[in-house]
Amino acid sequence: MTPSITLLGPQRRPTLDRVLPSLHVDGPVAVVNAGWRERESDDEELLGLAGAQAVNLRLFSRWMDALRADPEYAAAEREHRQVLDELRQLYLIRLYHALQAESAVTARTHGRAHTLSMASADAMEAVRLLDATHLARVAELHDDFYGTWRLEERGTIAAHRAEVRELLSAAQCLVIAGGHVGELIRVLHLFHLSPHVPPRVVAWSAGAMALTPRVVLFHDRAAQGASLTEVFDAGIGVVPDLVLLPHARRRLVTDDVLRMSVLARRFAPVPCVVLDDGVRVDLGPDGALPPDARVVGTNGLITEGTAA
Repeated sequence: MTPSITLLGPQRRPTLDRVLPSLHVDGPVAVVNAGWRERESDDEELLGLAGAQAVNLRLFSRWMDALRADPEYAAAEREHRQVLDELRQLYLIRLYHALQAESAVTARTHGRAHTLSMASADAMEAVRLLDATHLARVAELHDDFYGTWRLEERGTIAAHRAEVRELLSAAQCLVIAGGHVGELIRVLHLFHLSPHVPPRVVAWSAGAMALTPRVVLFHDRAAQGASLTEVFDAGIGVVPDLVLLPHARRRLVTDDVLRMSVLARRFAPVPCVVLDDGVRVDLGPDGALPPDARVVGTNGLITEGTAA
């Protein structure tokens, strides 16, 4: 059964305690706080907001336990991450030049309009192809790794998977908090959550991103300067292909219409959804965005409804 998905803005001013009752969640809630890594156990406030029957799945703690108990697997996982990191760095080199080419072509004003339009579209298509190829390569590496190591047959990980599955089977709702999106995706895949999610899922920030089939990293306001917007990895795919933008107004230069337009056109027709403070997006039964969802239009403006 496809779960009912609610995506929230950042929870600096929590709304979870109001959202869950509105969804008629009055039973057990499974909580994932693994994006905060070593701080995963600092969950008193989160569990209080999620209700008296909330339980932390402790995915980060379970991961650490599995690495300690299975040094052979731990060494293989480190090697796998190094390979992925190398692939990412090579992708970013190519992405930088592809985006520079797209910008240079689009900035040209002299020449025939039709020729310029074709060249601009082709330059953007080259960026899209690079994104898609990188994501496919990452998926290929993951498939090879998990196919080789068959985690369902490795004692400690298999035991943790069984416990997590049992907790999820008893839950009315799965709540996924934010934190480090890379670590969050890793443990969600490691403990094989996607086939076992309960009827409702509520997530925000990195937790919302981790639900998608394609996680896009972005930060125009980083201390060291704007970073490249990159396709990072696949999430668990329990929501349709949306590009989710938590903390959008803190991380994106939203008044730079040209830059925002490039973002929207790069991922079109997939909507780029803004998840700022106070936002609530209840996806429809088929994963459709509600009419009041805020998205980045191809004109570079944040509007309500599907990106034009």
